[in-house]
Amino acid sequence: MTRKILAAALTLVLILGGGWWLTRATTSTPVELPMAAGAQEGEVDISGIVEMSVGAEDAPVEVIEYASFTCPHCATFHTGPFKQIKENYVDTGKVRFIHREVYFDKYGMWASLIARCAGPDRYFGLIDMIYKGQSEWARAGSDVAIANELRKIGRLAGLENDALEACLSDADKLRSLVAWYQKNATEHDVRATPSFVIDGEKYSNMNYEDFSAILDEKLGEE
Repeated sequence: MTRKILAAALTLVLILGGGWWLTRATTSTPVELPMAAGAQEGEVDISGIVEMSVGAEDAPVEVIEYASFTCPHCATFHTGPFKQIKENYVDTGKVRFIHREVYFDKYGMWASLIARCAGPDRYFGLIDMIYKGQSEWARAGSDVAIANELRKIGRLAGLENDALEACLSDADKLRSLVAWYQKNATEHDVRATPSFVIDGEKYSNMNYEDFSAILDEKLGEE
């Protein structure tokens, strides 16, 4: 089922220094997190957020994917159509593909912090592991169990325990990521995941054949 983005759907407690245990949130409705105590959205510095991408920076077509790590349709896309897109368009220099996180719930936020902990060079390899294991870690049960399953994925990707804990407890980074997500989602009017912005034009989820047809049109290869 497509997940709809609702503005200001939930009110959560403020994220305090070092605390990464967020309040309870649903798994079907994205959240708009408040910023640091006493701060306005414009005061949150998002300049340090790294755009996670694969493909040549000067590729003729740019694709931006908006996705949540707890979205089943996003997992299906990454374990299927994305691999074909990468092989046929990204690796051939035709497309630059950008992955931007959307936050439906706290578990997706934790997964995002772990994925980014590995750095840009290993980000796509790690999110591949996160999406492949989604049905297991996202249904592990308690908050502690889910967090531990995500830690296991991080360790399998080569992250040390100290690095994992530092990333998971980085409240300033999380506030910046949330502000960055809100800015991007507003700019592109993102209301469901996965959503795609292909050379500035927004598209909903689709299979590889339809995606390929759009890319070929953009590339002038009809």
